[in-house]
Formats: sequence, structure tokens, C-alpha cells
Amino acid sequence: MSQDVQVTRGRYVESNHEIHVAVVDNKGRLLYAAGDPDRLTFPRSSMKPFQAVPLIESGAADAFGYGDAEISLSCASHSGEPIHRHAVLDVLSRAHLSEDDLQCGTHIPRDGESYRELIREGRELTPVFSNCSGKHSGMLLTAVHLNEDTQTYREIEHPHQQRILSVIADVCDFPAAEIGIGVDGCGVPVHRLPLRYAALGFARLAKPEGKVSEQRADALNRVRRGMTRRPEMVAGKNRFDTDLMRVFQGNLVAKVGAEGVQCIGVADRGIGIAVKVEDGSERATSVAAMEVLKQLGIGTDRQFAELADYVHVPVLNARRERIGEVKPNFVLRNMED
Repeated sequence: MSQDVQVTRGRYVESNHEIHVAVVDNKGRLLYAAGDPDRLTFPRSSMKPFQAVPLIESGAADAFGYGDAEISLSCASHSGEPIHRHAVLDVLSRAHLSEDDLQCGTHIPRDGESYRELIREGRELTPVFSNCSGKHSGMLLTAVHLNEDTQTYREIEHPHQQRILSVIADVCDFPAAEIGIGVDGCGVPVHRLPLRYAALGFARLAKPEGKVSEQRADALNRVRRGMTRRPEMVAGKNRFDTDLMRVFQGNLVAKVGAEGVQCIGVADRGIGIAVKVEDGSERATSVAAMEVLKQLGIGTDRQFAELADYVHVPVLNARRERIGEVKPNFVLRNMED
């Protein structure tokens, strides 16, 4: 039985999570691994930085006045805080669109206060609360800019989704014809490929020069700068992606994905990290990711102290007392030995 990440209650191990890890440089070399680095994986929202590339390359981002905050928002799995919702409505208005044009559906936001306020006011949840509304608004604005249909923007046959598929194939260096296509929770296509190629994508997001075209490298750099300069737009308060990028001050670019996925690019080393928790549990992702960073020697004691609650995630009871923790229990394999 795999015990890569352990969940304790007191001094006893109560549960375990099996993990897969790939650490890849921007040339595509597999440097370190745990579990199966070739596990076929839907990286889910971890692909959002690449889904934002056509927004920039098409000229739509410039046409509609996107700065760092808006680019970061287009890569977001946000918490539905006011800052996120207001920004989505703002960018939609720039293209004379409204919330009704969003096809992402809706769900209860992570930001509990926003949801409680909605209940107090007797209002219904709307698509702007969706964690994917920033991504969808970017897709819509690109379609508007290129005079394409905005009613079918989320269908795989739409030119915009084909552009996204082409970008992922290029940046992750994996044939488009071999990328499996599913439907994400927000209704747009989601892409399946071996874990190591998702890690390669993040290595090139971190350091794209010489590995993709100059135009694409410029777009990837702009995405990374937007995310790292405005990390609060990517996720929100008390979220791993936001806190990790804030603490590492531009060197790490991070994006979580549903079903236990976490991807990180390391700018000064030009490497990418992809983590998949086999059972899809979110509670193990930050623990596994922080342990990978630790074993790679990335980060100072001070930085790890600031992120302590993600290194060993506390298990709390109903009284908010710490009665256990989620902790790592694996060692990376050096694939170059």
C-alpha cells in the first residue's frame, strides 16, 4: 500500500495518498520522478496559463486593455471574491458583453463571505461566481476580437479551442492528435497527456526562450509575469497558488488543477514540476508539491516557514484544534543516475 502522503490522527496514520511526480527541464529531460511520471492525466485547470496564450497572440489582450491583473484572471481558478467578480464584469464590458454571455455555469464560491452576502441579499448564484469565469471571459473576448461566433466558443470545433489545442501541443511538445479530449467542469475542452509533458509545459512557461517561437515565448513570459505579479487574481485569500507565488516573488509560477493536480514552473532553473494525486484528493497536493521543492533545494527556511500550513497541512476538529496533519512520506528518484 502506497504511503506517499500520510494523514495522521494523533500519533496514528489514518489514511494514505499515492502520488505521481514529474520534474522536467525545458529541453524535455525527465530529471526526477515519483510514482509514474508518464501517468496519463487531465491536468484540468493547470492548463489555464496555456489556454490564455491565444488571448495574447491574437491581439485581443492588447485590444481590450489587459494588464497583469486581467491576464492573471484569465488563468484563474479564483475564489469568487469581489476583486475577481468585478474584474470579470469589467473585461466583459470592454467588449460590450455581459455575464449572460458566459457559458461556464456556476457553483458555490470558495469565498464564504461572498456566498453569505448573496444569501442575505436574497440573490441567486450567477456565472461570475464560477472559478473559471476569468478564463471564459478571455475566450469570449478573443472570439469577439477575431469576429468569431461567441455562442459556440467552448466547443472543441471552434477556432479558439483549436488554437488552444495547438498551443498545448507546441508548448508541451506532445502531438495534438495524441492529446485526449474530455469536457472540464466549466464545459470547455480539457486535455489528457502524460504527466511529464505537463511538467514540460510549466518548464517552458517558466523559461521559454529558445524552446518555442519568439512570439510564443513573449506570450508565455507575459502570462507568467501576470500571474506572479498579481497572484491574488489566480486564486485568492488563503490559497496555495496565491501564497506560493507571493512568497517566492516571481521565481515560481503555480497553478492547481482539479482531481489532485498541481503544476509549478521554476524560472531561475527552467524546470517544471507536475504532481498528480492518484485518488484525486486536493488535501495532498500542496504537501506533495512543497516536499518536491524541499527535495530539489528550492526555497529558504524563511519561505518554508511562511508556507508552513501547506508543508504539513493541519487536520482540525470541530473546535478548530489541531489533532493531526497531512505530511509527506516519499523520496524522489533521480532519473539521470
